Amino acid sequence: MALVCVLLLACWAQARPADPGAPAGTAAAPPADQPAVPAAPADNQPPVQTGQPTITAPPELPKYPDVQMPGETGFWIGLGLSKPTGNPIFDKGRSSGYTTSSLITMQGRPKMGESGEIGFALGAHDVLVFSGFSTRQAGNITVPVETVLQGETYNQGVLVSTNYELKDAKLSFEYLMWPYPVGSHHFRLKTLWQVQYVDTLTGFDAPLLPVTTSSGSALLNSSGQVVSYHASGSHWLITPTFGLGATEYLAKFVRLELNASAFAVPRHWTIWDTGGSLNFRFGHFELGGGVRAFHIKTSTKSSYYVRGNMFVPQVELRWYLK
Repeated sequence: MALVCVLLLACWAQARPADPGAPAGTAAAPPADQPAVPAAPADNQPPVQTGQPTITAPPELPKYPDVQMPGETGFWIGLGLSKPTGNPIFDKGRSSGYTTSSLITMQGRPKMGESGEIGFALGAHDVLVFSGFSTRQAGNITVPVETVLQGETYNQGVLVSTNYELKDAKLSFEYLMWPYPVGSHHFRLKTLWQVQYVDTLTGFDAPLLPVTTSSGSALLNSSGQVVSYHASGSHWLITPTFGLGATEYLAKFVRLELNASAFAVPRHWTIWDTGGSLNFRFGHFELGGGVRAFHIKTSTKSSYYVRGNMFVPQVELRWYLK
């Protein structure tokens, strides 16, 4: 009987509420040495407002590998030779004031031309290039009518020697336009932003006309000056040019390049420059060959001007830092 009483008292103690004064249905408080477990929010309860805007980070953009082909890093130096063809025209401008003819074709075959360039890679496949070339030619012509050249008058039937030299210097910023990002593409399309300096030097003389007397002394004109039939002048311009350039890497070390740029001021000057080359890379060196077409017309507003087209086959050897 005593054992039965002990079991009944134990069952009564477990079923007794923790706090007789607490309302019915209230759970017993956890012991002081255990943290309270927060109640889970209801499914339809709105999130707690903190007073700060909720910012959701955008997803990361996909990353494409940027492949730089040979020559798109570091810098390079190039030297070239060309064999230009073409005979420019010399004529008087609108401010000459002469009624006598001044139209003449510069004679002779152009000599071997020289060219050079220095290029710097600017990153992101953009480059800055400074380049230049020059050519010269000389020959003789018998003028069919009385002709005034650089202020000197040559009578009809006089043999006149002509000399011509062209110098061109160009600063070009080549900006990648497509594709972007480049990734592993082999094609590049660039816009060309350039400044060009062009100087054309012309000279004339009458080598068969006498400049001394029978006794060997110098001939003097009516003003008492020594007779000379030489006349020369310089016709230059500085102009911006704009264009497009395309490069196709046919293989890792074979590159096809095409460029064209131009600018004109109506009734003043015109310039355009275009060319293409096929280039083969071996080590730090690159050998290229191609053609270039060049047109220049200096200001027709001046006393005299020069205009002409040149077709220039050329070869070039470049050395690359990388």
